[in-house]
Amino acid sequence: MTVTTANSASLNSPARRRARSVQSKLAERIARRPAADPRRQGAPRVGRERDQDQSQVERAVSAAIAQVAALTDERTTGVMNSVVREHLATGGKRVRIQLTLQCAAAIGVPADQAVPVAVATELLHNATLIHDDLQDGDVTRRGQPTVWARHGMAQAINAGDVLLMLPFVALSDAGPRSAQLSGTLARRASATACGQADELAMLDRERLDWRSYVAMCEGKTGQILAIPFESAVLLAGHQTSLARRVGDLVTPLGLAYQVADDVLDLVGDKGRETAGNDLREGKVSALVAVHLELVPSDRDALLATLRRPRDETTDTEVAEWIEAFVASGAVALALSRAAAAMDDVDACLLPAEIDGLRVVWRGLRERFLAPAEAALADWQRRNTRPASASHHAGRQP
Repeated sequence: MTVTTANSASLNSPARRRARSVQSKLAERIARRPAADPRRQGAPRVGRERDQDQSQVERAVSAAIAQVAALTDERTTGVMNSVVREHLATGGKRVRIQLTLQCAAAIGVPADQAVPVAVATELLHNATLIHDDLQDGDVTRRGQPTVWARHGMAQAINAGDVLLMLPFVALSDAGPRSAQLSGTLARRASATACGQADELAMLDRERLDWRSYVAMCEGKTGQILAIPFESAVLLAGHQTSLARRVGDLVTPLGLAYQVADDVLDLVGDKGRETAGNDLREGKVSALVAVHLELVPSDRDALLATLRRPRDETTDTEVAEWIEAFVASGAVALALSRAAAAMDDVDACLLPAEIDGLRVVWRGLRERFLAPAEAALADWQRRNTRPASASHHAGRQP
């Protein structure tokens, strides 16, 4: 590993100065944030801010989780039954179940009417996780072996396919708007697959810029997050055209989620064995895109790392890139851009009868970005070094 030292011109470029300013403001915001109350973590935010009946929403969350298990148990057989049940038993935060029920509650839709959508969205999400792990080569998720690592690639494809189909079974019980809800899910799921394909092609096509990254996030991640919002508007009895516009409006939520996920992969804890898995997998993350804006001279070295086989990428190499991304200000700037995208969503006007959805996406901003901001601050505390020793790293191609 050859380490190069940033020259004074690079350190004082306008882009680097802006990044340092962003990093300083982020540190101040994190310092001012009150400590999280563990009793409120994971509670539906919409209830706290709009004084909704939390017991109803919480019962619906429990009902949706139970229906996910019951539906998969009823509609899968043989080996696939055990494979799918095993995957679902690893848990997860159930963000999409909670989000669906929050969206419904925010605009007056009874929670029980939204349960089929919550079940469908959770199943679809888990289908994408199984296929993602296979495509990325990840062997652990939520602290457990991934489906492909335990059962092989072929069975992982089968399990993902099953979970792609079961959402439509769930939505068959969604009442008079079942057809529109199924159409929403199919359209958003298709766009999700296209976004995943774009992500896999970014390195080969050397699309390392921020604009390409944003488009990928809004496809791969934003589409599934849009389903709860679009579906809630449909369940409230509004026109399909309005529901679709709302769904399109909130796709930048995918950017916030993915940037936070990228940062946690780098400096936090995602329940995997090692940090920096995105680098090992050759992913063009938010940190890659922003760092190359700030330090374009690192392009060849970073491409060499991303293209190197996973088992040949050393822990030392990954650690040096992590330090480089933090030192350049790329991590803080990526988080700042994600927050700005959320601000743009919040600036949009909604009809009064569905404006309650605004509270939901405001809650998501904190839920997605706060842990990543805290992880960055914690990493910086643990890895503080004199400014004169700062450097950026890169393997010479």
